[in-house]
Amino acid sequence: MPTRTLAKPSEAGNLNLADPRTHAENDLTEVWRWMRATEPVYWHPPVGAAPGFWVATRHRDVASIYFDNKRFTSEKGNVLSTLLQGGDSAAGVMMAVTDGRRHAEIRRILLRAFSPRALSGVVENLEKTTQGLLQDIVSAGGGDFADEVAAHIPLATICDLLGVPSSDRASLLEWTKAALSAEGPDQSAADIWQARNDILGYFETLARQRRRRPGTDAVSVLASSMVNGRPLSMEEVVSNCYSLILGGDETSRLSMSSAVLAFIEHPDQWAAWKRGEVETSDAVEEILRWTTPAMHFGRTALEDVEVGGRLIRAGDIVTLWNNSANRDEEVFPDPFRFDLSRSGNKHISFGYGPHFCLGAYLGRAEIAALLTGLRSLVTEVELNGRPRWIYSNLLSGMSSLPVHLS
Repeated sequence: MPTRTLAKPSEAGNLNLADPRTHAENDLTEVWRWMRATEPVYWHPPVGAAPGFWVATRHRDVASIYFDNKRFTSEKGNVLSTLLQGGDSAAGVMMAVTDGRRHAEIRRILLRAFSPRALSGVVENLEKTTQGLLQDIVSAGGGDFADEVAAHIPLATICDLLGVPSSDRASLLEWTKAALSAEGPDQSAADIWQARNDILGYFETLARQRRRRPGTDAVSVLASSMVNGRPLSMEEVVSNCYSLILGGDETSRLSMSSAVLAFIEHPDQWAAWKRGEVETSDAVEEILRWTTPAMHFGRTALEDVEVGGRLIRAGDIVTLWNNSANRDEEVFPDPFRFDLSRSGNKHISFGYGPHFCLGAYLGRAEIAALLTGLRSLVTEVELNGRPRWIYSNLLSGMSSLPVHLS
């Protein structure tokens, strides 16, 4: 079974939530429970040269801040890595860190590429890819599910959407892994910087090609669209391609491996799924709640505002911890039970409000395809080694999940 230390609430003051080691090496379940009950908006003190920040852990507080883009902004960064450095260079350009009218304009363009009708061919390919990868690992009797299956399904899917040639996909997989997470604690800042620049450089080349010869893919949609009679700048096109590849690959990849681990740890739910006792739509939502691959997002207060009984000052950083909110006892009956038949699931794994995840439909389709494939092709699934957790303060999941399948 996974070996992470169960952190105690008394240790909360010594935990640095900005440090990837904290999340890779500790199970924070009891810390989050204590915060929700006693300090739902908790002040995280400064560490070194980095500023302090607020930690929102209750579902209602997290959702209210997500929804409120008048008093809280994404334009100074939306994750700890940029918020603590004083801002995000893509603010006002990348949709994820842009608010107001420009956010709405870019989102409107991308919705054309992410509508269920536009995605029909992508989803069809996704289902075939998933079946093929599962058949291969089942035929082999097992393997590393994270590396051999989960790493390839979402990457193939988002690359289909973006029109990325097959020959380039292995490089993109390595870059996306390095850009947001690491397999060990010693990845350097230079490695992360290089990976992010490799992704940006790749999409600049691709976007210039698509601007000359547009197709129907999402890169072409961005490169050829007009707003108020003017095309998006190349910086806007490339930055949003970067956002799409990272968001579309990493979170789905991690949720898939975590879903398989959840089945191993909860054999009653695996049995219920195999017997056909659970609706696919309910199962997908519970997996999203249970795995919560994006642990947090962040905002900066634009004015003084009270949340959860605490006064947040203008300019303060506020982090919104989805993995805590998705276990909130006030919202989810028996929240620490993995229950595929849970209905009315109000998880916020895709965020909430104006920045609700554009790829939610596709993310759900990926998990549904995995579940369908597991039900039809797999009888038993067991651990065959120790899972290895990624090192990230943003994402949660495993870089390795050795399993035996039959």
